[in-house]
Order: sequence, then structure tokens, then C-alpha cells
Amino acid sequence: MTLNLENAVGYHYGQFPPGNLDYDRFIHALLKATDAIARYDQMLKNMRNSELLLAPLRNQEALISSRMEGTVSTMDEILKYEADQDGGTADAENVRYEVVETILYQRALRAAQEAMEGGYPLSQSLIKSIHQRLLSFGRGANKSPGEFKSTQNYLADRYKRKVLFIPSSPEKLQDGLDALFNYMEYSEHPGLLTAALAHIEFEALHPFTDGNGRIGRMLITLMLWSTGTLSAPHFYVSGYLEEHKERYTETMRRVSQTGDWEGWCAFFLEAIEQQAIRNLAIAEDISALYEQMKQRFAEALSSKWSVTALDFVFANPVFRNNRFTSGAGIPPATAARFTRAMLDHDIIITLEEAAGRRPALYSFEPLMDLVRV
Repeated sequence: MTLNLENAVGYHYGQFPPGNLDYDRFIHALLKATDAIARYDQMLKNMRNSELLLAPLRNQEALISSRMEGTVSTMDEILKYEADQDGGTADAENVRYEVVETILYQRALRAAQEAMEGGYPLSQSLIKSIHQRLLSFGRGANKSPGEFKSTQNYLADRYKRKVLFIPSSPEKLQDGLDALFNYMEYSEHPGLLTAALAHIEFEALHPFTDGNGRIGRMLITLMLWSTGTLSAPHFYVSGYLEEHKERYTETMRRVSQTGDWEGWCAFFLEAIEQQAIRNLAIAEDISALYEQMKQRFAEALSSKWSVTALDFVFANPVFRNNRFTSGAGIPPATAARFTRAMLDHDIIITLEEAAGRRPALYSFEPLMDLVRV
């Protein structure tokens, strides 16, 4: 296919990191974003089990970030596939590749978080390993997973066949990556600005043949965490970026076109502020639901295992019955009784009845209603 390069913007060689930022152009946005994310982080610190309760936010991020790249799936599809895998009934051949690609995003992000929790630095090798996991199946599997690009890539309007942006050339990519990761390690900017500038630079370099947008948005979460802006790696911004996708891409493009780093910083900080407010509301709703359900489970199950069952359905809001009876850490006979009690008390609903060797599939709808996007 012939590409139209007329009016395409090229990568800003030699201009990263920007020398002098005009803070006056975004100081108000920086203060508001700092306040919003500090309130969100205080909630994280007060939450007894943020990994359990906020796993749905990571699923949301996987769905939305993948959707921005044309990979469309639903929360119900994602969780059903995972339930089938856990229950030993998964049939990958009959699952849409969009579902598997979205799950790979979620798992790649979780793997990166686990690596960093284990002391692995946010580095080029870590980014490559995330990319390898992300593109291990589906449309990207033949696009050099885990390897930096060796040919020139472009950002184009597919319908108009018009190139919008020409990223760094492969020949100069390594120099650009070295400058980026050096900046990430030694930046003296506030953490939010470091994340803002690291994200735009990664996207402008576009170091992989495919998957750059998704990896770049993962980088935001990992940067906010690694700089200490967040105490736990549970903040996802793709919801706001998807809603303002045209402004998002055009503001990034103007950095290379006119050197408008400040305009990008202002937009990024606005995104952080607004998403922090949303994420806080969702997290508070999830936490409140957990507390409400603790009493309801105690009344419905009348057992010392009621909190164990509650934790299981929060971690697995869609599940096969055999996974619950064998893997929840509850005696099997007790777990079987719990299933009937939860159904009788309308805590869970049946999505699929048991058929032959295939166990029944259930959904914990109170949580699903909060996290569907």
C-alpha cells in the first residue's frame, strides 16, 4: 500500500528531554493532579487488600487500552475465559482472539508489577519482556514480540491512507531509548511530570513494530509507582485517554511538530486528575460493597469460612463451580453447601447450568455491575 507522507510530522531528534519547561502553563493542572492522586493514594494505603479489591481496575484498563487499538471485548468475556481456564474447561480455539489479546494485556501488566515488586528495575529489558508476553498470541505474534523494531514504522490514518507521524528511525532508536531510560532514572522533575514526559517520548520513539500504544500506557502506571507518586501499582488512565483520543494523539503530535511540551504536560495532568477522581469513586464503591457483603455472607453462610468465600468471589467474580469447591481453600462439602446458599440468597446467579462433565458457571453480579465498561 502506498502511504501519503504529505504533512506528516517527524520525530523530534535531539530535543528530549526538554531543557526548560514553562511551569506557568501547567502549574495549576499540576497542583490539581497532585491533589487528586494523593487522595487516591491515601485510599490505597487505607485499603487492607488493594490487590484483591482493585484487580477489577486492571481488567478495566486491559479492556479500554486494548479497545483503543481496535481490540474490542467485554468484561464478561474476559472473566468467563479466565473461569474456564481455572476450571480446566477452556477451549482456546473457540474463543475470539480479541478476548485472548485483552487477557494478555492484563497478564503482561501484572507480570511487570510482580517483577518490580521483586526488585527488578523499570528497564529496557523489562519493557521487552512485557512486550513479548503481550504479543505472544493473536495478531501481534508475527510482529517480533520482545524485539525492538528493525524497519521504519508509521502512525497513519488507515482510512485515508495518510501518515500522521514518523517515529524514530531504527538506526537512531537505541540512542533515543538510552536517553529515555536515563531520564526516567535520574529525572529531577516531579513524579507526575516524569511520567508525562516518559510516556510521550516512548510513543514518539515507537520502539516496537506493534503494541506501542498499549505498552506506553502500561508505562504510565509503572512510572507513577516507581517514582513513589503511588504506593501501589493500581492506577489506570486509559478511560480518560479513550474518551479524548483525538485530543490525546494530536497533543502528542504537536510536541514533535512545534515543541509544545507544555501543552502535552497540561493535557496529561488533566487526564491524571480526572481519572484519579473516577478511580477513587470506583475503588470506594468496591470497598463499600466488600464491607456490605461481609455481613451478608456471614448471615447467608453461617460459617467461619464466610470471609474466605467472600474473598474468592471478589477475586473471581465469574467462576466455575469446581474451581470454587476445590480451589477456594474451603472444605469441599462446605463449599458445595455455600454454592447453594449463595444462589438461594441471590448473591450469585447462574450463567450456565452444569452439563455433562462441564461444571456450572456463576457470576457475582453485585461486583460485575460496578466494573463493566
